[in-house]
This record gives sequence, C-alpha cells and structure tokens, in this order.
Amino acid sequence: MRWGVITLFPNMVADALGHGVVGGALRKGLVELVTFNPRAYASDAHHTVDDRPYGGGPGMLMKVETLRASIADARAVLSKAPVLYLSPQGEPLTQALVHELVGLPELVLVCGRYEGIDERVIELDIDREISLGDFVLSGGEPAAIAVVDAVSRFVPGVLGHANSAAEDSFSDGLLDCPHYTRPEDIAGLRVPDVLLSGHHGDIAKWRRKQALGRTWLRRPELLEEKTLSAGDQVLLDEFIRESKL
Repeated sequence: MRWGVITLFPNMVADALGHGVVGGALRKGLVELVTFNPRAYASDAHHTVDDRPYGGGPGMLMKVETLRASIADARAVLSKAPVLYLSPQGEPLTQALVHELVGLPELVLVCGRYEGIDERVIELDIDREISLGDFVLSGGEPAAIAVVDAVSRFVPGVLGHANSAAEDSFSDGLLDCPHYTRPEDIAGLRVPDVLLSGHHGDIAKWRRKQALGRTWLRRPELLEEKTLSAGDQVLLDEFIRESKL
C-alpha cells in the first residue's frame, strides 16, 4: 500500500511511522510512504506557506498556491489515490472506515496547519474529510499518523499473526475482551481459571462473553447499533446477571 502525506513537517510523520509494526512494514516494502512539503513549492525568498484570511481575525491559513501545488504533485505520483483532508469537521474515523480504506492501493493525506485551509481548496482538491474526534490539534500530522497506522495494520504481512487485527476492539463492532499474561497472580488478582484450563472452546466462549459485557458496560451505544445472534444474547444476559451478583 502506498501513502502520500502532504505536511510542513515530513520528518515528524516519517519518524513516528518508522517504529513498531508500521516501521517494519516500511522496511519490508509492504507499505510505502512519500511526503510532500508545501514549503518546497514556495517561490519567494522566505518560502512562505501561510497567508492572511479574508475578513480578518486571528491566525493564518495555509497558502493556497503552495498547498495546491503539493496536492497536484502528490496526485501525479500516486495517480490512483483519493485525497483525504484531516479535519475536525470531517467524518469520524471508525473501524468500519478503516476497513474501507484498506481496500485502496494508494491514499494521499493532507495535514492542515494554522487555522486550516481555504474552503475552495477543499471543494477543488479534497475528496473526503476525516476526523479523529471532537477536538482540535495544532496540526494534521498526529491524525495522519493515526490513519496510516490504523489502516496499514490490515495490509497482509504487516502483523505477525494474521488474526491479530481482526480480533481488535471494534473489528466486530465490540470492544476487545480483557487480556492477561504472566505472572498468574499480581497483588492478589489472579488470571481467570478458564484461561489456564487449556480448553479452547471454553476460552473462546469466555472471551466472547467478556467482549460483549465490556461493550455493555463501557460503550452501550455500540450494542444498540448491532444485531446480536441468539448465542451472543445468551452470553450477554449471563454477563449482566453475573455482574449484579
């Protein structure tokens, strides 16, 4: 999968993605990252990349000419890629959207800075706006890093175990179940006996019940959006009864 990231801070993006599983994928060639710095397209002596907004007010906007030139260059290099703008006004990044983006061979992400970008650039050059949530960052780079990481995990070969990404929180519309490692006892808190039993069927049932129950406790709105099977409903009912004992 090929990524293009338009950013005033290419080292910030490349350095962050150079670690962990995505860093390994980059080194193996499973994922490719190309950055485009609008400053490189500035023609004045100061390499200006910001401009004053019409109507006044605090802050600056990204300079239209340099931003559009970098987007055009990115489209030329990644000709199959839609251009996504990271913006708090965009549609929320969900696991369902991540799965949708995994199916694309190329993506270009635009990282805003200052007070954002000219609305006409959005209308002319942006295919889609994506948001990490209802909060504001000082720039789009952290959001771009999150998108690249979330999507690249599903590229075949990136994770060590093929099912790792599929079993994460939200992949099935539920939160993940609790996980435990050694030692068996930490300050009197023991690993649940079922996980030590070696009975794979019981372990799978316990994990499913815990995922359903944790979602019910922490994110009940997710269950309202999901149609449970008869078996899942039985497990959830058991969890609710046990939690009230």
